Amino acid sequence: MKFNLATVFETVADTVPDRIALSYEGRDLTYAALDREATQVAHLFAASGIAAGEHVALYLKNCVEHVTGMVGLLKTRAVPINVNYRYTDAELEYLFTNADAVGIVVEETGHQQALARILPDLPDLRTVFVVGEVEPALRSAAIDRGVSMVDFGSWPEHSEERDFEPRTGDEHYILFTGGTTGYPKGVVWTHDDLFHKPLSGGNPYGDAHPDLEALAAAAAAMPPLSFLIAAPLMHGAASYAMFFYFIFGGRLVMLRDFDPERIVDGIAEDGLQSLLIVGDAMGMPLVEEMERRKDEVDYSPVFMVSSGGAIWSQACRDRFRAIVPNAILRDNFGASESGNDGEITLDGNGNLRVPATDRMLVVDDTLAELPRGPEHVGLIARLGPVPQGYYKDEEKTARTFRTLPDGRRCSVLGDMGYRDLDGSIVFLGRGSQCINTGGEKVYVEEVENVLHGHPDVADVLVVAVPDERLGERVAAVIAARDGRAPSLDDIQSHARGALAGYKVPRDVVLVPEVRRTPAGKADYKWAKQVAAERVTPRR
Repeated sequence: MKFNLATVFETVADTVPDRIALSYEGRDLTYAALDREATQVAHLFAASGIAAGEHVALYLKNCVEHVTGMVGLLKTRAVPINVNYRYTDAELEYLFTNADAVGIVVEETGHQQALARILPDLPDLRTVFVVGEVEPALRSAAIDRGVSMVDFGSWPEHSEERDFEPRTGDEHYILFTGGTTGYPKGVVWTHDDLFHKPLSGGNPYGDAHPDLEALAAAAAAMPPLSFLIAAPLMHGAASYAMFFYFIFGGRLVMLRDFDPERIVDGIAEDGLQSLLIVGDAMGMPLVEEMERRKDEVDYSPVFMVSSGGAIWSQACRDRFRAIVPNAILRDNFGASESGNDGEITLDGNGNLRVPATDRMLVVDDTLAELPRGPEHVGLIARLGPVPQGYYKDEEKTARTFRTLPDGRRCSVLGDMGYRDLDGSIVFLGRGSQCINTGGEKVYVEEVENVLHGHPDVADVLVVAVPDERLGERVAAVIAARDGRAPSLDDIQSHARGALAGYKVPRDVVLVPEVRRTPAGKADYKWAKQVAAERVTPRR
């Protein structure tokens, strides 16, 4: 059978109706209550003219309405569109227009004001759904443009009946990428493919569930565990995790913003058992808060800390290991365009390594599989169910979603690596961020991972700067820890212990904070600009 995400959620809700599904800001919703509210939200959308297949943007921070809005749209076979709420007006206009959004759900005052400024330039927009009070500027812009305004809070007035059109599993789910190196791209999955790859068929440690009955039985047998998502739902890793935990029949604990102190409060008062973070950008502040309060908080309920979407350094993981020695620490490897590709580990030499798997190949530019060995560096091709393509971009679709000589479809995202002699795959980094210094290739993720282990480095991005002799050289943009600014000599001495000489940074740029997206994704465009402005050219 083919799986539809709304039907999957309803199946779990019917199986464990009295379990807590969502906890947010002191409010607990059981599966039955959350399903009922999402059903009423679905009818609100339908009554406002949103039809199956149409796109509605969720311009929201984490909140209950973000969850009910997403599930409600899926119930009607409409398509939720994730929005990075830190985008500039130009980026927002591009996303809403490129996504063909006919509706937008918005809450915060600043977001409403931004929407008001760009609303005249959104030709497809018909309806704005407002959570809470309406900003006068938005109301005025909507009147001028002829856009309908709907009170999202009116959902209780709508039907609780699940009288929706039949679902097939071929409905689209679109996830827009972060856009840190350019404008975001919409990755188009079918529900069934998303269920089987990013959501691992509902069973990450075995075969995919064959049908809804098996999925329901597994949810009923699973203890009611508590999972905290520290990342914003607009980020793919967080939205995937939300559906994943719902499949388990677990309790999702959600914060409006990342707040280490409140997360530790949740462990102390609420018995949080699993924490999802996005790399060191969240991991470091959280583990520092856990260390600060280690004598007052019992961390034994925490059985897993997992990360996805950004590098989680060995130094950060070692600190978590000291605080929660019995917990599983899992670093997930994947992408918006490929879903869950497995677990990535750090070996004794600091290499990012994925255990031997049939989910990936290392291929050359013709997609021919390369032999094993570190001398055979190539492109990493992800196998299994893959997206339909990028929304409205045939050229990028053809370049990324390809067919192997044996007929299997794959995602080729530009990640470089090699298959080692033991069958594992060593991940070197994204080719688009590769630095060519005097003919030698440097993958920035490898260097960043080493520099994160320096005690005075709070965060770091590695980029190329021009060099007349070498073409490019390696520069590190560093945020210091507690004002302990490391010198270039300090950084180089540390790096030489793990890196070949040509990979060692030749320049260090100190900044108050390394800029990342709300989900912790690296902003290399910003880092390159800062380095170019601050580094003195060399001959």
